[in-house]
Amino acid sequence: QVHVVESGGGLVQAGGSLTLSCAASGGMFSSYSTGWFRQAPGKEREFVAAIRWDGGRTYYADSAKGRFAISRDNGNTVNLQMNSLKGEVPAIYYCAASPAAEGWGKFDTQYADWGPGTHVTVSS
Repeated sequence: QVHVVESGGGLVQAGGSLTLSCAASGGMFSSYSTGWFRQAPGKEREFVAAIRWDGGRTYYADSAKGRFAISRDNGNTVNLQMNSLKGEVPAIYYCAASPAAEGWGKFDTQYADWGPGTHVTVSS
């Protein structure tokens, strides 16, 4: 059980970059895998990227491969660096944590602790 909160969202020009951060507190974050999801108005929440609790493995949605990078800072923060942003519709990006023993992946049901989200808008 940890508390997570996202930051870094905002408006970015098409083709630009933006880095989101997920800060954790209240638990042993080093024992939690972390996933990033996003949800646009009228659409289902979709998986973006995830990183295993020890940072040894990462997993990306096809739409994020080659453009996004997820990383741990060896502390209480997980970052999502988004490059070449173009074509993404405005969406809320969520950080979610999963205990290492519970596994991790692309399904939101695998994560129990969610942040309030941060908005990301790419201008056209």
